[in-house]
Amino acid sequence: MEPVLFIIFAALALAGGLGVVASARAIHSALALLMVLGALAGLYLLLGAQFIAVLQVIVYAGAIVVLFLFVIMLLHMATGEPPTRGLRPWRAGATLVAAFFLAGVLFASLRAPGLADPAPAPPEGFGSTEAVGRLLFTRFLLPFELASVVLLVGIVAAVVLAKGALVLRVPARPPSEVEAKAEAVPR
Repeated sequence: MEPVLFIIFAALALAGGLGVVASARAIHSALALLMVLGALAGLYLLLGAQFIAVLQVIVYAGAIVVLFLFVIMLLHMATGEPPTRGLRPWRAGATLVAAFFLAGVLFASLRAPGLADPAPAPPEGFGSTEAVGRLLFTRFLLPFELASVVLLVGIVAAVVLAKGALVLRVPARPPSEVEAKAEAVPR
């Protein structure tokens, strides 16, 4: 059953990757990327890495692709640029080069010795939440903390950049009761 599922998830990932490259619309490419990330989550499940599979779905498929979709929609709204239609020649060439590269990788991997040998079984608890947490807070504590600082700096920079574009309008004095009643009466 596992080889069949592997072939299905691998085919979905490859089809999604080709869709990302060959799609004429950016939103279709983002949706194809979503299919790739979902197929990769399935492959992680087959490897027994449940925690990584869940992170793949939550972080990449759930957050980053949605962010891509928002940016694509906002850019098209801001520019008013109509989406491109049809297959451009350079995209067809890139798709052809990618297909040749994929065929070469498949040919080389099928001829490689030791491919038929099964991989050694992962250690007990590999990919579980407990194992990943233990590694993050023992062996990889410094890189984990550095990544946290980098993300915090990015968040602060995004807030500062977004706040600079805002124009706050604060009234000099609160309106008196007479002015407030005059504004409340419809004309």
